[in-house]
Amino acid sequence: MSAASNQPTASNPASVAPATKDNRLLFVAIAILALAGMVVSAVSLQRHYAKSASAFCDFGERFDCDIVNRSEYSSLMGIPVAGIGIAGYGVLLLLATICRSRMETPLRLLVAAVAGLAFALYLTYVEGYVLETWCILCLSSLALIATITVLASVVKARAGLSS
Repeated sequence: MSAASNQPTASNPASVAPATKDNRLLFVAIAILALAGMVVSAVSLQRHYAKSASAFCDFGERFDCDIVNRSEYSSLMGIPVAGIGIAGYGVLLLLATICRSRMETPLRLLVAAVAGLAFALYLTYVEGYVLETWCILCLSSLALIATITVLASVVKARAGLSS
């Protein structure tokens, strides 16, 4: 069998399978992390709309989720940042599950993860240097999207090597 016959073609979709098989565990990990991100974002969204203060995320002046989640920076054009997080993690989950066998998915997954990481880093900057208060939920989300970005980079690198 020649090396040329292992190249992906429209008439031989099974030839795409090795890259997908190699990345299966990475896609599962990304899906689990995306689900966790959706949960963290949902809790954050609940705190955004809550009328009462929360004790589970209040660790003094420097760590208070309620201050961050109710600040002027907690919405973008009227949309709660936590809602944007739920949607973003949902896209990552969709790409890592339903769309994972498509050839364009590794690039789309990486682009979505990098965009999410850039947004999370901006929000972290706001927490640290503008609000001067940290949110444990937000830092958890930052850790999740950073990990997803690393895994998506590996998926993309492996897909690039196999094509």
